[in-house]
Amino acid sequence: MRDAVRRRWARWVGGTALVAALGWTFFPVYWMLVTSLKTDLEMFRSVPRLWPAPPTVENYAGLATGASPVGRLFVNSAITSAATAVVTVALAALAGYSFSRGRYRLRPALLYGTLATQMFPLVVLLIPLYLVYLRAHLLDSYAGLVLSYCSFSVPFGAWLMKEFIDTVPRELEAAAWVDGCTKLQALARVVLPVSLPGIVTTAVFAFLNAWNNLLFPLTLTSSLDMKTLPPGLLLAFTGQFKADWAGMMAAATVTTVPVVVGFFLVQRYLIEGLTKGAIRG
Repeated sequence: MRDAVRRRWARWVGGTALVAALGWTFFPVYWMLVTSLKTDLEMFRSVPRLWPAPPTVENYAGLATGASPVGRLFVNSAITSAATAVVTVALAALAGYSFSRGRYRLRPALLYGTLATQMFPLVVLLIPLYLVYLRAHLLDSYAGLVLSYCSFSVPFGAWLMKEFIDTVPRELEAAAWVDGCTKLQALARVVLPVSLPGIVTTAVFAFLNAWNNLLFPLTLTSSLDMKTLPPGLLLAFTGQFKADWAGMMAAATVTTVPVVVGFFLVQRYLIEGLTKGAIRG
């Protein structure tokens, strides 16, 4: 009897803790959505409401008809994030394959040197990158943003791909070599298809890091037409005397939906890549 009571209490406590954790996690998302449905008068009530009365969609309509360049910001973020994901996957796959299969003298130094780059904050790279970009005429350009994003996405991706390629049996490559494939052909035709979850994980990591980055596009671009969403929303909806918080939350909601939908579409590969890559089978 006591065991049954203890199990019920344990389930109740566990359920309560789970509900509290979910509420703590998703309340900012809920508040963003609610704020996007508020009028200016409702925004600055002395006692905020959990749901606006009445809700309005004027802030969403203003994104299409107003002067704020949300569409341009979205395109810039999509282009730079997608390009960063493609470049990161290509370079990380080659580096990870080299770290996993290579037997050369500088391999340990390169491996741990790549890991050491993740220990420095991104702000350390700003001044050197800005000076290099100034001489190379890469400021205010897509190429400059993609290269800056790749500077911290590729090292992590290389380590992730290395751990995942370690789990691929070498016999598969040996069979491809017997059939006449070179090492690059074996990598493209045998190793990478087997490593699909790791590739998806690396691509999602690189894409989200580029999509959410504020520091680099804020510093390395000067015109609003080249800004991405994080700095663009900050500059487009804030002024010297007033900030359009409701409009900013509407824009944030619209730009968050594609990322959330994309995450749920690839979550199976993402979870498999994060777990299987850490298991040596």
